Amino acid sequence: QVQLVESGGGLVQPGGSLRLSCAASGSIDSISAMGWYRQAPGKQRELVAYRNSHGSTNYADSVKGRFTIARDNAKNTGYLQMNSLKPEDTAVYYCNANLAVGGYEYSYWGQGTQVTVSS
Repeated sequence: QVQLVESGGGLVQPGGSLRLSCAASGSIDSISAMGWYRQAPGKQRELVAYRNSHGSTNYADSVKGRFTIARDNAKNTGYLQMNSLKPEDTAVYYCNANLAVGGYEYSYWGQGTQVTVSS
């Protein structure tokens, strides 16, 4: 069964760093595009970072210069490196990826991982 499994969330102090991972498992051919989203309590889910199939990236203004999206194709895993974290970064973070399976592309979501930035 194809799925995305997230890890790396937790509690961190303001100014700290975390790295989120999103591993694709199952019989996949490749990962094309991947995005990281977050949803804070009472707010809509928002796009944080996105990497397309050509490697181009874009970021929400609120995280530019602090977050970096990356991917390890050999491990079928994507990452979100988060530095200089702020309390307003507190949210559940979700990865979304277009996975090539049997010659077709499908969109998958991870289960979400909680990131809490607090002193």
